[in-house]
Amino acid sequence: MRAVSLFAGAGGMDVGFSDAGVSIVWANELDLDAAQTYIKNNPDTMLRQGDIKRLKEELQQFDEGSIDLVFGGPPCQGFSVAGKMDPDDERSKLIWEYMDVVNILKPKIFVMENVKALGKLQRWQSVREKIVSRAHDMGYTCFYKVLNAADFGVPQKRERVFFIGFLDTDADVEKIFETEIIKLIKPRVTVRDCLRKLPPAGTEGNPITCTAKISLAANPVMRKSPYAGMLFNGMGRPLDISSQANTLPASMGGNKTPILDELLLEDPEAENWVVQYHTELAQANKKVSRIVPSHIRRITTVEAAAIQTFPPTYQFVGEKSSIYRQIGNAVPCNLAFAIAEAIISIYNEAYLTKARVYA
Repeated sequence: MRAVSLFAGAGGMDVGFSDAGVSIVWANELDLDAAQTYIKNNPDTMLRQGDIKRLKEELQQFDEGSIDLVFGGPPCQGFSVAGKMDPDDERSKLIWEYMDVVNILKPKIFVMENVKALGKLQRWQSVREKIVSRAHDMGYTCFYKVLNAADFGVPQKRERVFFIGFLDTDADVEKIFETEIIKLIKPRVTVRDCLRKLPPAGTEGNPITCTAKISLAANPVMRKSPYAGMLFNGMGRPLDISSQANTLPASMGGNKTPILDELLLEDPEAENWVVQYHTELAQANKKVSRIVPSHIRRITTVEAAAIQTFPPTYQFVGEKSSIYRQIGNAVPCNLAFAIAEAIISIYNEAYLTKARVYA
C-alpha cells in the first residue's frame, strides 16, 4: 500500500505502518524539530515541512488511485480534556484540512487519530457526526473506534479514537475491523518489563535528561490511588512500574515529567516509597514530614521513547524539551502497527480480492 502521512510529528504512527508493510511516499509536519527527526529516520519518504493549508495542493501531483491510504493525527488540543476544549481553537479545525486532503487524493482508506474525548464526550457528538457525514459524502463508509494502547503491547494506558474510512465498498468493514483488531490484542506489558531492557539511567545509552527538582507538595491532593492525585509539586506524577503508565504528556521536560522509583525498578521487592508515603498521609490526615530520596527521579527521553514503543535505534532531533514534546505527541508505534495490520487485512479482502475476481 502506498500512503501519505499527515501531521506526522516525529513519526510514531509511521513506524507502525511501515513495520506493517506500508510504503509512505509523502509526509507533512509543521514543527521543524519533529520534521528533522522524521527525515533522519525516514530518508526514503518525501517530507514537506510547513503548514498543510499551503501544501495540500501539491498532492494533486499524484494520479487518481495511486495513493491507497492517508493516515495521521491532526492536533488535538482543542478536543482534549487536558486543554481548553475549545471547538473554535484553530488546531481543532485541522481535522477539516485532513479531510480536504482525503478529498484530493481519494485513497481507498483513511485513518485519522485523535484524543479519546473526541470519540467519547457528548459535547463532541456533532463533530463526530460531521466527520462521518463528510466522509460519506465523499464516498466512504466511515466509523470510529476508541482503542487502548495497553492492549497492543504498549506499556501505557493511552486511549485514542480512530476514524477509519473505506472508499466505495459494500463490505461491513466496521464488523471486519472489530474482528481483526481483537486478533491483535496482546498480553499487557508493564513499565518495569519495558525499562529493564534499557541501559541504566545516567549511562551513555540512557542519560539523565530532566533535572527538574522533585519536592513534596505543600498541600497534597489525595486520591484513592497513590499514582493519582498530587503528591509532588508540579504535574509530574509517579509511575506504577508494575502496571502500565498513564498517558505520557507532550508537556514533559520540566516538572510535568513523570516520576519513577529507581530502587523499585531494580528490585521489585523493595519498599515502595510512594505507596508508603501515600499510606502515611491517608492515616495521618495531615502533612507528613518526609524528604524525597535520591532514588525517586524523572524519566529520561530514552525511557519515554521506549514507553511509546519507538525502536531503540530511533534518533530524535532538537533540545531536550523538544524531544520530550515529540515523544509525548506521538502515536505509540505498537498501537499504530495493530491498526495497520487490521486495515491491511480489510484492504486485501475488500479491494484486492474483488480486483482479482473482476480480472
